[in-house]
Amino acid sequence: MAFVVKVALNASCASWRRHNNLLSTSSGLKIGEPVGNRLKYSIPSKRKVLVAMANTPVQSSEVASTVASENVGIPIMMNGCTGKMGRAVLEAAISAGLNPLPVGFGGPEDSGKILDFNGRQIEVHGPSDRESILSSAFKDHPDLIVVDYTVPAAVNDNAALYCKVGVPFVMGTTGGDRELLYKTVADSKVYAVISPQMGKQVVAFLAAMEIMAEQFPGAFSGYNLQVMESHQARKLDISGTAKAVISCFQKLGVSFELEQVQLIRDPKLQVEMVGVPEEHLSGHAFHMYHLTSPDGTVSFEFQHNVCGRSIYAEGTVDAILFLAMKVKSKADKRIYNMIDVLREGNMR
Repeated sequence: MAFVVKVALNASCASWRRHNNLLSTSSGLKIGEPVGNRLKYSIPSKRKVLVAMANTPVQSSEVASTVASENVGIPIMMNGCTGKMGRAVLEAAISAGLNPLPVGFGGPEDSGKILDFNGRQIEVHGPSDRESILSSAFKDHPDLIVVDYTVPAAVNDNAALYCKVGVPFVMGTTGGDRELLYKTVADSKVYAVISPQMGKQVVAFLAAMEIMAEQFPGAFSGYNLQVMESHQARKLDISGTAKAVISCFQKLGVSFELEQVQLIRDPKLQVEMVGVPEEHLSGHAFHMYHLTSPDGTVSFEFQHNVCGRSIYAEGTVDAILFLAMKVKSKADKRIYNMIDVLREGNMR
C-alpha cells in the first residue's frame, strides 16, 4: 500500500495538470509512476481451487507461532468462505491460532459444498438451515465469534439472525441498509464490530482525514477536486472508502459530487494508466484524490494503493481478537468500528 502527498510549487505545471485533466481516460497519461515500479511485491504461487483452498501463511512462522500460542481456542464461524475475501480471512485466522468451525453460511448455490482448507473441512449451509446451524454452534461454543464476508443483499438478514441468536459478530460485508443494521444491533445489545473497511492502515488514514475535516473546516474552500478509484472489474459501485474521504473534503470546503468520481474498471486502463500490476487485476484498490487551488498554483495529492487482500484479512483478525476481549470483559459499549480497534493499540 502506498500513501503519497505531493505539493506542486510550479505554477505552470499545476495549471497544465488542471487544464489537461490528469484523470481523463482519454489523455493516455499515467497517474504518477506505476506502483509496480515503486513497490516490490512478493506474489504467492497460484492456488489449486476445486472447492479446496491451499494455505499460504500471512505471517512468518516465528511470529505466527507466537501469536497462535496466545489465541488458541477462539472459535470463529466464517460466513462467505467460498469467496476470495473469506478464504483470505481463513488463512490469516489460522495463522493467528484461531479455530474455524467446520460450518459456515453461503448462498443457495453453495449449499452442501465441502471446503477443504489444508486438512480442515468446512461445510457450507444455505439460507434454509442457517438458524439451527448457528444456534447449535453457539450452544457448543459460547465464546464463538461470527465473521461475515457474504454479499450486500444478505447483510441485514444475517445481522438480524446473529442478533436473534445472540452471537457476537464482525461485519466486513459492505452494503445493505446500514442504518437498519446499526439499529438491529443496538436493539439486541449484541457485541459487534461493523466496518466497511478492515484495512488498519487505510482506516488510520481515514481517521486522520476526519480529524482534519473536523478541526479545519473550509481549509480547502474553492479548491478543485478530482477523484479516481480503480477496483477489480466486478466492483461496479463507488467504494465506501472513497465516499468517506470525499465527505471529509466536502467538510473542508470542496464542492464535489459522487457522480464526479472516475471509476476505472477496464483492465487495460488499470495496467497502462493507473499502474496496477497485472497479477492484482482481480483484487486491488487504488485511490487518488487530486486537489488544485483556484489559480492553479498549488496542488495536493492523496493516494492509497492496495494490492491483494491480506491487509483486510489481517485487520479482520485484529477485529476478532478485539471483539473477543470486549465480550470477555463485558464491556458497556456494544457496537465498535475499526477506529476503536486501532485505538486499543493491541494489534499484532
